[in-house]
Amino acid sequence: MTVAATTPRLFYTTSPAPCPYLPGRLERKVITELAGPDISALHDRLSRAGFRRSHSIAYAPVCAGCSSCIPIRIPVERFVPDRTQRRIGRRASALEMTERPARATEEQFALFSAYQRGRHASGEMAQMGEQDYRAMVEDSPVDTSLFEFRNEAGALLCVSLVDRLGDGLSAVYTFFDTRDPRASLGTASVLRLIGEARRRGLPYLYLGYWVRESPKMSYKSRFRPAEIMRLGEWRALPPSPAPSPD
Repeated sequence: MTVAATTPRLFYTTSPAPCPYLPGRLERKVITELAGPDISALHDRLSRAGFRRSHSIAYAPVCAGCSSCIPIRIPVERFVPDRTQRRIGRRASALEMTERPARATEEQFALFSAYQRGRHASGEMAQMGEQDYRAMVEDSPVDTSLFEFRNEAGALLCVSLVDRLGDGLSAVYTFFDTRDPRASLGTASVLRLIGEARRRGLPYLYLGYWVRESPKMSYKSRFRPAEIMRLGEWRALPPSPAPSPD
């Protein structure tokens, strides 16, 4: 009997670097390359294990003495919007959502740059040029799309970079027009993606990492019910108050 050889999967740990979410802390990640004969299946397994994708690598936090970054996902069939989300959803229903191939455009980059200046001026992504943005969007070895949101006049207001998984959609990165905070475009995009996952018969929308102590990341717990990964298992997120996302 011949036994097929398997290639060991290599994981690497990054050097400590300033945490982008919690000031004064250092982050470390375990990373692996998304490569091999069945990248989609690998990406699915790693996503279910709490990893996230960036370009052609998958990563997860392994920070010494800190476990604040918690994987979170929404079971879309059981999701029930709260009163604020219902209001945001009604307002956002006028936006036209279009799925496009993962190809960067100048229009997207202009919105991306304005978003970074408005929301993350001191972050590393604020220094990204057009080629960096193009790489973020297009350097994907898996099934990736862009969802564009436009108003009735055709203006681009929001963009979500989304991966397709076997059991859901994964919101990789979202950016939007920050000039009208009342529009709550970040929340609106999540609501629309929940609806899109439900329409496709996919059980989950993966939202990346929930960080309770970070105002930029804590909003994810407002989408209920939600599931978080603890000790290698997905569990229901206990009810608790959370700040407004937008």
